[in-house]
This record gives sequence, structure tokens and C-alpha cells, in this order.
Amino acid sequence: MFNITENIEIGAEQLVLLCGPCVVESYEICFEIASFMKKITAELDMSYIFKASYDKANRSSGSSFRGHGIDRNLEILSKIKKELKLPIVIDVHEVWQIERAAAIADVLQIPAFLCRQTDLIIAAAKTGRTINIKKGQFMAPEDMKGAVEKVKTSGNNKVILTERGTTFGYHNLVVDIRSLPIMRSLGVPVIFDGTHSVQLPGALGKSSGGQKEFVETLVLSSVAAGIDGLFLEIHPNPENALSDGANSLDFKQTENLLRKVKYLYEIQRKGFKY
Repeated sequence: MFNITENIEIGAEQLVLLCGPCVVESYEICFEIASFMKKITAELDMSYIFKASYDKANRSSGSSFRGHGIDRNLEILSKIKKELKLPIVIDVHEVWQIERAAAIADVLQIPAFLCRQTDLIIAAAKTGRTINIKKGQFMAPEDMKGAVEKVKTSGNNKVILTERGTTFGYHNLVVDIRSLPIMRSLGVPVIFDGTHSVQLPGALGKSSGGQKEFVETLVLSSVAAGIDGLFLEIHPNPENALSDGANSLDFKQTENLLRKVKYLYEIQRKGFKY
């Protein structure tokens, strides 16, 4: 349990949500999503951190949309943070990006594919920001201990682990709910990524597919298992999203899901009574 910001404590009474579009498409779309999420999380008494990538460096195809460049997209994220007074989570892919991202980010996120990159993790940890490390699709949950230790031995105890599914054959992921308590046993808060966990990596040839009809089942299962936060990708029009539309939720789906999450989370925290 620790404070991400002055007003957001993870591992406490409030569920922490990291939600937003996969990538910064435009200021207008980011503002629309962030405004919607700020409103619904305030109503449901949940802590909210806005997420959006300034660069999607791990796309299936080299021709896929990655963003408008680090300068423009960090400018947009900074504007969202100031205007809506929201904390920001940003993923970093290379060491040289960290100082610039940390200038506006409250949470630095290590992507799943990079969860073993020692130099990246250590450089991020030394900023003093909260570090969210996504468990690699190729990693056993107990093996994330090494990533946690890299952060803590750098003098930073603010580390979170996120479950986002495990490779299951080709073009498929599976979620082992056991990974949530296993990673929590490492002494860190755990977040469940409900939308990336239903991806079908590379299944559409030049992009990933998704089975968003299973998001609710997996999310509610993770809440019942006692997670500290949720990661969700949201878009006003997922069919037209420039990245991860196949597994993103629209506003109505998000609101319906979060109302169920709120109810179950409160039951889980109070303990089941038979």
C-alpha cells in the first residue's frame, strides 16, 4: 500500500482505474474519454488515472498507426492532465524516453514485452515515480519477483504488477486467475488488465483481434479474487479506433461494467457472509 499521488492510494479502500485509449489519436478524443471517466469514477468513488500511449512501438505491422510523435503526444497528455486535473500513466519503451515521460507522468509503465529489460526498469525506478510493470505474456507470475527487485534495489518501493494474459498457442491468450494472488504475495499491489487479456495477438494479419465479449467475465473474476486496480482500454467508437479497437470498450459498456465492479468490489472488501 502506498500513495501514487497525494489523493490516490493503491491497496487501500478505493479501486484504482487506469483507463483510456490505446494510443493518443487526438486531443479531442483523449479529452472526451478522460472527461467521461472522470465523471463516472467520481460517481462510483473510484480513483482514476488517465492512460494513453504516446508511441505504440510494438505494433503487429510497421505500417500501423503509432501516434503523432513523442513531442506532440506528450504535449497532448500534459494538456489533458492540466485541464482535467488528472494523474497520468505513460508507458516507456526506451531509456532515452524516460526523463521526458517522467516530467508529466505520475506512473511510468513498463510494457509486457519489456518486463525483463533491466536497464529500462532501473532507469524508470530512479525517477521516483510509481512503476507499473506488466507481466510478460511469456512469464510465470512468480518469476516477476526479479522485476520487482530491480525497482526496489534502485531505491524505489512504489511498484505495481499488472496481469494481462499469458500466451496460449498461436494468436491467443489465457488468464490464470491464480497469478493475481501469486503476484500479490510478492508484496506489491496487483492490477488486472481486462482488455488486453482478451486480445488475439496478430490474429488479423496486420493487427491483433480481440474477444471483448469476455472482458466482463474476466474483470469480475479478478475483482472477486481481490485485485487493487483495473486497466481498461476505452474508446468512444472502438470500430474506428486506430489501435486495439477489437478489444476496447465503448462508453456504455464501460459504465455498465464499472457499476457491476463497484458492487462486487465492496462485497469482496467487506468479506463474504453466508
